[in-house]
Amino acid sequence: MEAGIARHGSPEVVESRLHRGTNQSGMRDHNERLVLSLVRQHGSLAKSDIARMTGLSAQTVSVIMRELEQDRLLLRQAPLRGKIGQPSIPMALNPEGAFFIGLKIGRRSAELVLIDFLGNVRSMLQHSYRYPAPRETVEFVTAGMRKMRGELTPAQDKRIAGLGIAMPFELWSWADAAGAPRAIMEEWRDRDIRADIQGHCEFPVYLQNDATSACGAELVFGQAGAARDFVYFYIGAFAGGGIVLNGRIYSGPTGNAGALGSMPVPGPAGKPAQLIDVASIAMLEKALNARGVEASHLWTSPEDWGELGSELDDWIASAAQALAYAIVAASSVIDFEAAVIDGWMPTAIRRRLVDAVVASMETIDGEGLKLPVVREGTVGIHARAMGGASLPLSERFLVGPTTISRGS
Repeated sequence: MEAGIARHGSPEVVESRLHRGTNQSGMRDHNERLVLSLVRQHGSLAKSDIARMTGLSAQTVSVIMRELEQDRLLLRQAPLRGKIGQPSIPMALNPEGAFFIGLKIGRRSAELVLIDFLGNVRSMLQHSYRYPAPRETVEFVTAGMRKMRGELTPAQDKRIAGLGIAMPFELWSWADAAGAPRAIMEEWRDRDIRADIQGHCEFPVYLQNDATSACGAELVFGQAGAARDFVYFYIGAFAGGGIVLNGRIYSGPTGNAGALGSMPVPGPAGKPAQLIDVASIAMLEKALNARGVEASHLWTSPEDWGELGSELDDWIASAAQALAYAIVAASSVIDFEAAVIDGWMPTAIRRRLVDAVVASMETIDGEGLKLPVVREGTVGIHARAMGGASLPLSERFLVGPTTISRGS
């Protein structure tokens, strides 16, 4: 067991384990995290199942699961009878075992979400703007956390295990594209937003790229099925994505792997362009504005965009072609099992986009390649905020946490 960690006893002991500062290895030892990861993946498991899956002795598994139950991270389920011998007792995650806060800082909106140990959303707040400003963002977070935590019981509040921030890296470089005052956007260059928010929290704060965080949400909370290697695209104000290899997010030595928004694709008139300049929702907004259509509802009403006319049809066609080329190009490097597409858009439009990508891929010469299955993401519009919340969950309770940056 991890050195220096007290076991069981009073709720204060358990609380201290939740709030204890962590390093990259996390607060729980490998076997505990392995058990929690398997139970999360399968929904519920008996001790015999975990011993078979892990190769750990039945006695070791019994000790681990008893301790996790005493820590209120696991709950006993109804015994399974009908077999020879003692009935097996499956164990499942306790939704009240821990809570996590996720923050998405986007180019047109911010979201704050509170989830439980199963990933169920307990509370969510959204703030729309024309461009993000550091001071207003911190004010939104502090006020939002005050409101969310005020709705929890004292026992629940003590089990908040961390806050994760999902935001574009080098946000200041998008001043022109976001239509924001350059002076305001330059403030992001010199601000350590993680440290600013950490100053208002007694639990750890983590930071990761927003599109990579969305990929992490699909990995932790989504229905990835049997796919262990997939390329992931999140279509928001700007397009981005992430890469999952062997069931883990791969971010590379600098954290910039999976920068899919920068991938070269055919653009207007066949000239090369970046995916971000073709498939981003900002391109749809630009087309609508050119026709005199006010399109702010693209950011405030992602569940229902209403009737958008031919501009939407044109955007889907061009975005699908660009995504198809990006998927084929990525497949020439790694033979992904799946390509997952999600985004800040109504589910019906996401389905149209995915169908159009599949059709576009049939027109591209993929000889010599094993092309992946293209499917919709399963987390949806809140994937980035959920991905932020998955950072402390993965870092502290799961095997193979997503790669994160906690700042200096």
